[in-house]
Amino acid sequence: MEIARIERRIGVRAAPEQIWPLIADLPQWDRWNPIETGLEGTIAFGEQIALTETIEGLPERRVITRVGEWQPYSQLVWSENRGLWFRSMRYFEIEQLEKESCIVANGFIFSGLRGEMYFDRSRRHLRQAVDAVADALKAAAEV
Repeated sequence: MEIARIERRIGVRAAPEQIWPLIADLPQWDRWNPIETGLEGTIAFGEQIALTETIEGLPERRVITRVGEWQPYSQLVWSENRGLWFRSMRYFEIEQLEKESCIVANGFIFSGLRGEMYFDRSRRHLRQAVDAVADALKAAAEV
């Protein structure tokens, strides 16, 4: 395995116009996101985003990432080089189904030999993390 992926997709009774502002307002993530807090930066291609990642069962860490892709009301993807043979990507995607109904995905993608080993060791914790983020984003958007 060269790439390891863990994702949670969840139905949200809200339009992309209600969901995207929660994702785009980085300083306010502390209000809804249970694992990524203290975000600083700008959503623009190549720009840096700094945050604190707190995943239960794993060490808390300060993360410096770069925005790789983004499209308003649709997706945000950032990536981080985590050392030799280890790269991670974090993403949020919004897929509109109907006027007030979307599927929202969030997940991690790990690549490289060390990325695969990290994924194998941390799978259970990462699963809980993406589940918690999905549930929290859904709750915030459906208010």
